[in-house]
Amino acid sequence: MKDTKKIKKQNFRSANREYTVVVYAFLVLFLLLIGYFIYYNVFQSDKVINNSFNKRQDTLAAEIVKGDILDRNGKVLATTKTAKDGTEYRNYPYGQVFAHVVGYTDKGKTGLESAENFTLLRSHSSIITQITNDINNVKSNGDNVVTTLDYTLQSVAYNALGGYNGAVIVMEPKTGKILAMVSKPAFDPNNIAANWDAYTNEQSSKGILVNRATRGLYPPGSTFKILTLLEYIRENKDYENFSYTCKGYETADDFKLRCYDGTAHGKEDLTAAFANSCNSAFSKIGLSLDINKLRSTCERALFNKSLPTDIACGSSSFVLEPSATKPEIMMTAIGQGETVVTPMHMAMIGAAIANDGVLMAPYLVDHTVNDAGITVSATGPRKAATLFDKEDCDVLKKYMRAVVTQGTVYQFKGAKYEVAGKTGTAEYSSDKTKSHSWFVGFANVEDPEILVTAIVEDADGVAPAVARQIMDAYYAKK
Repeated sequence: MKDTKKIKKQNFRSANREYTVVVYAFLVLFLLLIGYFIYYNVFQSDKVINNSFNKRQDTLAAEIVKGDILDRNGKVLATTKTAKDGTEYRNYPYGQVFAHVVGYTDKGKTGLESAENFTLLRSHSSIITQITNDINNVKSNGDNVVTTLDYTLQSVAYNALGGYNGAVIVMEPKTGKILAMVSKPAFDPNNIAANWDAYTNEQSSKGILVNRATRGLYPPGSTFKILTLLEYIRENKDYENFSYTCKGYETADDFKLRCYDGTAHGKEDLTAAFANSCNSAFSKIGLSLDINKLRSTCERALFNKSLPTDIACGSSSFVLEPSATKPEIMMTAIGQGETVVTPMHMAMIGAAIANDGVLMAPYLVDHTVNDAGITVSATGPRKAATLFDKEDCDVLKKYMRAVVTQGTVYQFKGAKYEVAGKTGTAEYSSDKTKSHSWFVGFANVEDPEILVTAIVEDADGVAPAVARQIMDAYYAKK
């Protein structure tokens, strides 16, 4: 009898244990589900709703008048107007000047029109206003997006490029704010639908719809020597004793690499070699480097990685294996070979150097306001990564300053502000007769306020002049 009771008690305990396990399992699943709902609503819902394939946006557009996109000083860059037949359309007062960065809404959405579409279709008007609009069957006004863009600097950058194709990015190294972003050839977003066939014609369009500032992939040319220089300094504690006699060319394995225009720079220390952008010296330096360490330096500087910004960008690539031939190493060391970079990436490298190695995430939206001008949300500076050590940046700044004071950049002569930078001539044709002009630089050197990156296609030394006009305009406003 006692054994029977004991067995029943054990069975009861066993059953209770099973029930307890089941209850706790369901409790854990419930808590995970609640946690996911919270995570989704806080972090993911806006991204899902803002997806161009999400039909909810069509519903919002039927109820809300899409808000305006403004520059940092309140100039309207995009707005909603109503045609005579009552249909709404987007209007871009400055046409081609902001075409790529602001984007368009016909034939799909691009630029800020795409990235901020959900924000522009949300209304934070007062409750009374919304109720009144509902009663009167009138649409409420969507929120307005105030960008970091500066109309003056954008216009100067656009005009400075003139008839050349290329891209310009202007940003604050300390904050990551993008003050200007220009891409050419440009298009008029007001007439995108009418000119769609011409814009998408592969043979004649010249990639007019591509934002070259964020998506263009170019050989970095001599701007890459910043990283070659950095790696050489790291591997050689006695780098200040560097000495090289430039004959105008360097050879290895029956391969001859020439300096620009075959110029023989003569005897150079490391400062002069960098200031002169001496291909011969830097190809020789490249042959002395540990390729694995060079790759590590480049990848820390975000090559072969997604860029840490909410702005949609292409990915740059560093392609060089330890088994590479001497000619491949020489070409890569001077920014040629298979290495390619976007202007945005080069701007981020320059900004990190200016900011003692710390990269602040580049951003375009400063804050959002409702139709009464009341702030709804704001974006602040955010550290994205540390690309370089401060000690390395202190050295690089001195070398980049020497480029302006005694090297290839003469365009800033007489400027009332100090500039540190690096030029680049990037060959892109198989016969080496065609090249792009690069410049990346910042001012003032001791307390950097502005960075300009410019690439001018099929041009010779034009990029520094473009940067000079932009920096002049920036300091004229201060």
